[in-house]
Amino acid sequence: MSNDEITRHRPALMMRIFGWTMLATLFTYLVNNYLVLNNDFPGILPLFNGQITSLALMQAGLYLAGLLAAIIYVLRSRTQTLRADASRITRFNTYLIRAFFFAVLFVGLVDMAISFLRVEDMLGAVVGEDLLKQLGRSTFRGLYVHYPLIALGFFVALFTRTLGFHWLALLIVIAELAIVITRFVFSYEQAFMGDLVRFWYAALFLFASAYTLLEEGHVRVDVFYAGLSRRKKGTVNTLGAIFLGMTLCWTILILGFKGKASIIYGPLSNFEVSQSGFGMYTKYLMAGFLAVFAVTMLIQFVSQMFDAQADRRGDPGGREDPMLDESYNAMNDDTHDHVNSPSH
Repeated sequence: MSNDEITRHRPALMMRIFGWTMLATLFTYLVNNYLVLNNDFPGILPLFNGQITSLALMQAGLYLAGLLAAIIYVLRSRTQTLRADASRITRFNTYLIRAFFFAVLFVGLVDMAISFLRVEDMLGAVVGEDLLKQLGRSTFRGLYVHYPLIALGFFVALFTRTLGFHWLALLIVIAELAIVITRFVFSYEQAFMGDLVRFWYAALFLFASAYTLLEEGHVRVDVFYAGLSRRKKGTVNTLGAIFLGMTLCWTILILGFKGKASIIYGPLSNFEVSQSGFGMYTKYLMAGFLAVFAVTMLIQFVSQMFDAQADRRGDPGGREDPMLDESYNAMNDDTHDHVNSPSH
């Protein structure tokens, strides 16, 4: 590589290092918080107070290892373009979102069925009295029903390319329609029916946020932005992704996992349920939706930052020429290829 090419690629290299270290920090932050909150590890904060322990050093080492791994990856792939990085990140994020959509689909259907049989006093005849008592405990239902179904969602997501936004929206409409019909025609309504609508609706708009960001569907005050050149738009989007988007996501994650009674970890660790009696036991998962939102949005903001930086540099591709933009097509391919396949 010539000196001119090295000079040209240096800004892209630094941006790639920043983006990949951001993702590495996200991963190590989640791992370390699991160790701190679930296993009572000390974290790295005691190191700054002179309280040096082997566990604190190990956790600091995890952060350092993640940062070094990201830097080494970037340095060993110097020829990788920003748009190729954005495409790779978007594809991984697509899988995450797809997996979570399948997870809430399975959990919603199964938990609704359990709640229906329980409120109608038929569950004991199906599963037995011992299991009936266990399914009435949120901890048991979460560990042995919800978590395996979530794992199943991640497994199924490996073999399909649909994101499921439209199907989930349709299921929400059907669930709401069922409430209307049963209430006004049969004078029948149970708490789990409304719980199912809220559970799926929360997943729909929180999980779809990253896809909406890719499609530039979020509300934007573009009085001045619309008239900017492609490179200036790239600058605005880069700064916005870093100082507004990533900052928001980190704020949610830090506040949500800052302690055992925090707004995200607290409900998750206690398998919190609503006080509606025989409703669904999914309230704690809805707190987890905030974490899913923050993680997937942060990942997508890194992808957007790479694409925006490529626009600022005048690299080929971009929204002005979407056929050349790998990142733009990455998530769309996963959605539309499934719909247009011969089997459909």
